[in-house]
Amino acid sequence: MTDTLFAPLDPALAARLQSTDAAIRRVALFELADEENEDNLPLLIAALTDTAAVVRAEAARLLAGWETPDVVDVLLGALLDTDEDTRHAAAQSLSELKTGAAADTLMAWAGHSDPFALAAVLRTLRELRLPQAAGPALLALTHAEAQVRREAVGVLGWLKSTSALPQLGQLAREDEDAEVRRAASGALGFAQGDEVLADLLAALTDPIWQVREEAAGTLGKLRLKSALHALIGALEDDFWQVRLRAARALGRVGEPAAIHPLQAALTHPAGNLRKEAAIALGEIGDLVAAPALALAAADPDPEVRKAARLALVRLHGATP
Repeated sequence: MTDTLFAPLDPALAARLQSTDAAIRRVALFELADEENEDNLPLLIAALTDTAAVVRAEAARLLAGWETPDVVDVLLGALLDTDEDTRHAAAQSLSELKTGAAADTLMAWAGHSDPFALAAVLRTLRELRLPQAAGPALLALTHAEAQVRREAVGVLGWLKSTSALPQLGQLAREDEDAEVRRAASGALGFAQGDEVLADLLAALTDPIWQVREEAAGTLGKLRLKSALHALIGALEDDFWQVRLRAARALGRVGEPAAIHPLQAALTHPAGNLRKEAAIALGEIGDLVAAPALALAAADPDPEVRKAARLALVRLHGATP
């Protein structure tokens, strides 16, 4: 860094920023950022070229929140740093952008050949919900790296890209990476009708429970009555997380045919499932469930008791 850059600073702080000790330079960056002076921004940017990785990583973290194209540009460059911590810090800072002021700068990287950089850019574009990101994200769905496909799924899901539904459905069913399948199952939540039913039913039988959990949640969000029997079956899943999502989804679907299995779930050993079953029965709103809910209102678990009593209130004004 040149002496000119340090001219406006307190001499002691300027000296610490130029110390031969990387630890001192790193701490001095905190002091610099704490001043919240935009005139200090060039010093933070310059620190991204420091010889010490620990200083570069800290600079990348401290640049979070700056929306100017020049800051975005240097953070994008830091995605290619030789130091892993610096790359991840730059990616995190970019993901915290709140406006599309640097949209053109970001879009220039939306097809980058480096998988980490591309994934980080897609994650940033997802948060900004830029419509022009749909094209690069669609192309990235077939990328060899799973992390890129995951972030591309996120972009298209947030943008509710109907043109991507066939590809998202295929990923939910078939991708080799479980996290991609999970993300794709969640991204299908903006679909209409039964157009993604087959994809979600396949995901509901996935060997990985996180995928099954996400699929159950999406089926509930879509309120797909045609998924009723599959969701009832998921109440018997080996993992409580899936059982809970299935119970919650059955409440949203709202079909009386789910009442009997949900009443049976009111006696399940797991208190969290009993609670969700009570909530779901309240959402379905059929008085036929009132006797079972009245029994659940005396459950030993206070959360179950509360859920059962509230469900009874929902049943057309019934009281516990």
